[in-house]
Amino acid sequence: MSENTTQDRPDLQKAVQDVVDVGFAGIQMRVYDESGEWAGSAGVHKLGGSAKPSTEGQFWIGSTTKTFVATLVLHLVADGAIGLDSPVAEHLPRFGLDERITVRMLLQHTSGLYNCTGELDADGTFVPGLPSVGKAWVENRFHNYRPDELVRFALTKPARFEPGTDQSYSNTNYTLAALLVEALSGRSYAEEMQRRILRPLGLRDTVVPGDSPDIPGPHAHGYYRYQDGEEWKVVDVSRQNSSLLTGSGDMISTTRDLHVFFAGLLGGRLLPAALLDEMRTPHGPLGYGLGLFVQELGPENGDVTIVHHNGGAPGGYGALMISTPDGSRTLTAGLTTGDSDADPAKEFPKALNGLIAAVFCR
Repeated sequence: MSENTTQDRPDLQKAVQDVVDVGFAGIQMRVYDESGEWAGSAGVHKLGGSAKPSTEGQFWIGSTTKTFVATLVLHLVADGAIGLDSPVAEHLPRFGLDERITVRMLLQHTSGLYNCTGELDADGTFVPGLPSVGKAWVENRFHNYRPDELVRFALTKPARFEPGTDQSYSNTNYTLAALLVEALSGRSYAEEMQRRILRPLGLRDTVVPGDSPDIPGPHAHGYYRYQDGEEWKVVDVSRQNSSLLTGSGDMISTTRDLHVFFAGLLGGRLLPAALLDEMRTPHGPLGYGLGLFVQELGPENGDVTIVHHNGGAPGGYGALMISTPDGSRTLTAGLTTGDSDADPAKEFPKALNGLIAAVFCR
């Protein structure tokens, strides 16, 4: 399908331009709603150039991976391979996990397991785990981690809380979920993802890359700005080894594939209704179901409910995957960071709210 012109939906084109204006290098976005499909982009494909990002390009999707992995685990639950409230330890005995930790707790972030890429301490200061930020990540970004290595590192740290008593977002939960898939199926996590989700939905541009550092298809370039001593540096991080985030943030996709996946999942093509309802039931302070955030936008926005799982690779890339709970209206996007000295984490929320308002609050 060809890209639509900006005249078709000037509100959406303005919303994507606003993302670039707060300091991102580029964004491509795809929207499906009652008006049909719209795809557009803003910014640049590569620093120093003038071409916009393609709306067909691949990108690292970061934690949006978690919704794929949760769906994969729930597929096995639907098959009767394990129960949602079954303990995980007996299937992964090599780790000596707390026997109270269940499948649900992994997918809901209620296990209490330390986040292998770092945690906030009591006063809100980020305490790094395995290198995932700054110069340490840049210099380590081609390192190949084994999933067991990630889990074992996390288990050297104290649990955040007793299993099931609180909620704390932890990449370790989803690395364990991917390993659970392998233990239950006898196949690799990547093979099961292909067999149960990617192939049935025809997601040919979605990849579980393993330890390959390459985005295999055409893609916009992502950059990382970091401090090296007194000097600020910018490096192209389009190539990076995502094994640090196995199961929690390692996948590659496109805006089209993310739409097909999310609309298919929420439309009931992948899971029985009861398990899909479990995914969409918010829990705890995060409002997190099983692999999904559930958010009420409030009366000022028409009392709209959205479900989503956005993501960010350690450097250079971000992804948006947002929908109405039934999958009838979706927003999917890929973002790249550039050489701006603006902090995307601080500037982006306002621009994101503009995107959500343009698509879901009309």
